[in-house]
Amino acid sequence: MSFTDNEKLRLTLEGVLVGIVSGIIVSMFRWSIAHSLKIFQGLYIAARSNILLVVGLILLMIIVAIFVGYLLKKEPNISGSGIPQVEAQLGGEMQMNWWSILWRKFVGGIMSIGPGLFLGREGPSIQLGAAVGQGVGELTHDNKGVNQRVLIASGAAAGLSAAFSAPIAGAMFVLEEVYHNFSPLVWITALASSVSANLIALYIFGLQPVLQVPYRYSLPVKYYWHLIVLGIILGLMGRLYQIATLSMPSIYNLTRLPRYIQGIIPLLMIIPLGMMFPQFIGGGNEIIVNLAQYKISLLLMLGLFILRFVFSMMSYGSGLPGGIFLPILNLGAIIGAIYAIVMNQLGLLPINFESNLIIFAMAGYFACIGKAPFTAIILVTEMVGSLKHLMPLAVLSLVAYIVVDLLNGAPIYEALKERLNINSDFLNRVSKFNDRLELPIYEGSSIDGKYIRDIPFPKEILVVAIYRGERQLIPRGDTLIKAGDRLICMVNAGQRAKVFRKLKDLIDGID
Repeated sequence: MSFTDNEKLRLTLEGVLVGIVSGIIVSMFRWSIAHSLKIFQGLYIAARSNILLVVGLILLMIIVAIFVGYLLKKEPNISGSGIPQVEAQLGGEMQMNWWSILWRKFVGGIMSIGPGLFLGREGPSIQLGAAVGQGVGELTHDNKGVNQRVLIASGAAAGLSAAFSAPIAGAMFVLEEVYHNFSPLVWITALASSVSANLIALYIFGLQPVLQVPYRYSLPVKYYWHLIVLGIILGLMGRLYQIATLSMPSIYNLTRLPRYIQGIIPLLMIIPLGMMFPQFIGGGNEIIVNLAQYKISLLLMLGLFILRFVFSMMSYGSGLPGGIFLPILNLGAIIGAIYAIVMNQLGLLPINFESNLIIFAMAGYFACIGKAPFTAIILVTEMVGSLKHLMPLAVLSLVAYIVVDLLNGAPIYEALKERLNINSDFLNRVSKFNDRLELPIYEGSSIDGKYIRDIPFPKEILVVAIYRGERQLIPRGDTLIKAGDRLICMVNAGQRAKVFRKLKDLIDGID
């Protein structure tokens, strides 16, 4: 099953449509959250001297928790960031009702993130975009397996692009973290969607970078050793973040509350936090931008990190609709600031480079937790609005990634996906439909340099094509597999995820 130029063009144009619609929806989502947060910050400040307002806020949070809990009970797949669900959907392990996801995630996300919980808008934005992609596929009758997944992937890219005004990172994230496949078809469609969505976001929010962290100097090469040390620290803290995040559902279960109503705990706790620290609540955009300007003591900075870390765990662990993307960047920025202050007090680094380390640490922390270093580097570059940091970003991200890898840390979204309740009835229902798998052959693969007849492919698949660059080969027994090839296989849709793992182990040489 191959794609003609006309089919590729049609998918790309549909990707543009997905990007435009996703851009509008995610921009509305982003705007609503930002303005809700401002309103709630004002209410928290006013509640300091008004007991009736405190009572009113408590009642409001209970109502919000019950309503969002109702949404979660009706549609459990809107829980959390939504990225693990999108990964499972693209892997053929899960099917969604796109309209049910779209409106419930939109409403539930605003109601959960708006009051100031330490949740990000980007995960929900990715799921909103994926739902749009699925909807466009179904409404245009382009809902056969591979085309549907391409549009879902492009919608996810558009969602991240509109959430952060980062079109290249949006496309890269889908390829590196969500789709796990650098397919040219997915790449060009995702890029078309990302750029289209970003145009909408730029029209609404302007050209200013999302995280315009002020800095005056580039980091001299003589201070690059700090990147190694900071990278190790970020890697260790990143592994701690992974462990804590994956442990939170078990901790919440100790409350004996039904899963769908556990969000009442962080929603009630945000009231005293908002009254005491209104400037430190929410996803953390403003904290990152102003971090170097706070000029606060090391002790207070450590307190800020503990506050953000603990309540981020509580917010996300409750299962409310909201992401961890921006909170991860926020925690990374705080770690960078703490490191700069400590090194300055030790006389090892001028404080002028604090802003630099804040920027670098954001990328490093996300690179090791999500295990998506390219996305981290590109995302922070686009969000900060400067290309001057590419080399230190790369060094720091690489070190942090290696540390987490040595500690056996898995990509956080993939680990969360493994904990989803996959509907086996769905897999049985779709098993009679054919689907398409595309896998790249890497340098050093165990099947590199072998003839097709000598490769023990799983019996559930049929190799139908091999792409070598832009050239398509019809596979025969004496066809030689080479590094850089892309294998195109047909498989039963219900067995897609299982067969994909078998093929990947075969290509990687894992018994």
